[in-house]
Amino acid sequence: MAKVVVGLSGGVDSSVAAYLLKEQGHEVIGLFMKNWHDDTVTISDECPWLEDSNDAMLVADKLGIPFQTVDLSNQYKERIVDYMFDEYARGRTPNPDVLCNREIKFDVFMDIALELGADFVATGHYCQKTISIENGDEIHHLIGGTDGNKDQSYFLCQVSQKQLAKTLFPIGHLLKPKVREIAAAQDLITAGKKDSQGLCFIGKVRLPDFLQQQLQPKVGDIVEIAAQTSREKMLELVPVDSAGKGNDLVTLSRKRKYQPAEGKIVGQHQGAHYFTRGQRKGLAVGGTPEPLFVIETDVDTNTIYVGQGKKHPGLYRHGLFVTAAEVHWIREDLEIEIGATLEVMARIRYRQALEKATLHRVEDGLYVIFDEEQSAISPGQFVAWYRDNECLGSGVIA
Repeated sequence: MAKVVVGLSGGVDSSVAAYLLKEQGHEVIGLFMKNWHDDTVTISDECPWLEDSNDAMLVADKLGIPFQTVDLSNQYKERIVDYMFDEYARGRTPNPDVLCNREIKFDVFMDIALELGADFVATGHYCQKTISIENGDEIHHLIGGTDGNKDQSYFLCQVSQKQLAKTLFPIGHLLKPKVREIAAAQDLITAGKKDSQGLCFIGKVRLPDFLQQQLQPKVGDIVEIAAQTSREKMLELVPVDSAGKGNDLVTLSRKRKYQPAEGKIVGQHQGAHYFTRGQRKGLAVGGTPEPLFVIETDVDTNTIYVGQGKKHPGLYRHGLFVTAAEVHWIREDLEIEIGATLEVMARIRYRQALEKATLHRVEDGLYVIFDEEQSAISPGQFVAWYRDNECLGSGVIA
């Protein structure tokens, strides 16, 4: 049996993960990550770290396993929070949960666990791992969780083979109701606890309040773009390369650039960096036949462009681009060469159904072209690609 450090978060999932590992005969240690101190921006009593820490300690005591708390708040601020501020300032929409797994849970936290002599680190993620031998090499496969409603493989799309080799996912084969049933049967305090929401390890926050810690409010215009104007943008001249040939990949993945004069001012906002594509709430503009959605933001001119209805053509496009530096393959053995393509299933957000897509490798990066148009493709978010429910890789949308 192995020595396993479990990341006890104070939630039901990690609690049951620890219980199952102990039942299997492993030597289990519970480790709680303290990553955030500032409660001023959290919405009252939503996932406060102190309550989570106490619950994690009570679970460890109930299971009879050692328990420690590690303070990673400095690393979290440097690697996650500062990155978030920088991305929002650039008009991009980061995904802190994916980053937290890559930078904290499966890097800093894993290093601490291994220093404690652990053979493996375990988490309460709803995903699975299998191992195969291919061409003499041990390959670790990141597989989606059995519970389709809770599959969290997207959040782990940036992990590496080395990290997967040292990771266990004890509840990935279970449905969420079964996990709660196990917790209740063992009389764990977390059995009926609500799932945490909001930013990883910070909790549910008022995002503008959080961002205003460093990004100051700045009044700008909200400009409505008519559907017809957006369609015309789609029909503009196809970009051409040096040989005078059209590049369909660029066309399909191109972001639309609007000018204020192309629409009408319908309101004002407190900062373009507070908004993201596809956003509906927070605009405070009414009186339109259909709800307004953010179709584009421009932090340089501090302008938000909106369109009526979730079917507005400005929300949709077929493809996206990932720069070479941001392309990450979990399955390094399947990485495609320049000029090659690979048919996959892909998603651009958590819980989105997997969609048919084709990867196109070019010299400076990777195009992901979907069979069907996708709504609100947002720079800074992650696209993850799959085959047979296995996450093969991912990248940051440019």
